[in-house]
Amino acid sequence: MTTPIERPPGGLQPEGHDAGAGAPRAGRRRSVARLVAVQALYQLELNRETDPEVVVREFARHRLDHEIDGDRYGEADPALFSDIVRGVAADLDRLDATISGVLTEEWPLPRFDAVLRAILRAGAYELVHRRDVPPRVSINEYTTIAHAFFSGKEPGLANGVLDKLGRTLRAAEM
Repeated sequence: MTTPIERPPGGLQPEGHDAGAGAPRAGRRRSVARLVAVQALYQLELNRETDPEVVVREFARHRLDHEIDGDRYGEADPALFSDIVRGVAADLDRLDATISGVLTEEWPLPRFDAVLRAILRAGAYELVHRRDVPPRVSINEYTTIAHAFFSGKEPGLANGVLDKLGRTLRAAEM
């Protein structure tokens, strides 16, 4: 696996790089919420004894819609952010089993990079629990997030795994 890169490319650039002016669109707020949720899930994985509620509060207070290292990543949808983080934490074993069900024996989930696991878990959470979000939207959003962190084959892997999950869990909508 390649090493995660620090700055997100493409659609997840800092707020100052947006073409439009004014309030962030609702879709952009959801995209930022997903990106920040993946970061929070990564933090939870590295600190397994940490209460997810502590991480949600810390991110809400210090990271959502704040400038970090000179960059402002825009306003996030706090409800979606907290729903993803709390939901993945509460349903982690089931989500891991669901993801593992579409993986090969040669590539079990624990073998993946921690950031990629966070991306897959967040995407699987949306596919399982967020029926209000079309599966293709979730798959696209988390593939874009994978591109923000990886420059190798991981975005394609994330897309393939989430597409298989979408076709398995929500076939009628695909």
